[in-house]
Amino acid sequence: MLRAAVAAYLGRYRGASRLHTESDLRIFLTWCVGQDLNPLSAARADIERYVRWLQDVRRYQPSTVSRRLSVVVGFYRVCVIDGILPHSPADYVRRPVVPPESPTLGLGHLQFEALITTARLSANPNDFALIAMLGLLGLRIFEASGANIGDLGEEHGHRVLRVRGKGGKVVLIPLPPAVARAIDRTVDDRLDGPILRNTLGARMDRHAATRRLRHLAATAGIRMPRMHPHMLRHTFVTTMLDAGVSLRDVQIAARHADPRTTMRHDRARKNLDRHPNYILAAYMASGT
Repeated sequence: MLRAAVAAYLGRYRGASRLHTESDLRIFLTWCVGQDLNPLSAARADIERYVRWLQDVRRYQPSTVSRRLSVVVGFYRVCVIDGILPHSPADYVRRPVVPPESPTLGLGHLQFEALITTARLSANPNDFALIAMLGLLGLRIFEASGANIGDLGEEHGHRVLRVRGKGGKVVLIPLPPAVARAIDRTVDDRLDGPILRNTLGARMDRHAATRRLRHLAATAGIRMPRMHPHMLRHTFVTTMLDAGVSLRDVQIAARHADPRTTMRHDRARKNLDRHPNYILAAYMASGT
């Protein structure tokens, strides 16, 4: 029965979303095994204990705890819909408070320039393509590592990359000249296969990407704790906003379903450069 319930829940997802959801659900099911608890017999108090375990033992960030609890809530909701359970034990579980600012900090403008320059001068052509795809296109790491040479093309005079995003959604991303050059350099004369490759010539995964990013950051003299690929997607958002792109256009470029997600990225910078006070003072400059 449990196996059927899990299959029914995961059947609602595709692609990377399914993999991530399965991973989060597996953590809960593994915890249940350790507690000698049948997930289909769990009570609200058991789900509360699981949340406290995520917070106190695993010490996850509130956003991570909230995401993993959401997976558990969704699993039990499907169990109720399918008639496996009469009610959900997760319905009234208290969710952790997620701060409005993202805990991830993007790179500053000069840091980002230094990283791009270091990657462009690297002897490994995959480095420049990796930084360009993450930081200048704003791709998620699974989107960049999953991109194939066959996904490159042209649309209305623009060079584009066909990207498979969350939920299996396919979008066309235009390639600025610098990004196109970086990709052409790493593709070279290959006709198929992955765009990004690791040092062994196989498809680059997120672990290899993280290692290359940390190496490039160290070479560029960037000292930031826990450098990881998502930091460049964050940098993509903050740099666009710094360049004067509207919040709505940045939301569309980042493919955020909710503008509050885009705003969380920006507020973490605590950047006062675009504070409305400056706009008002400039507007009233003739009288002051």
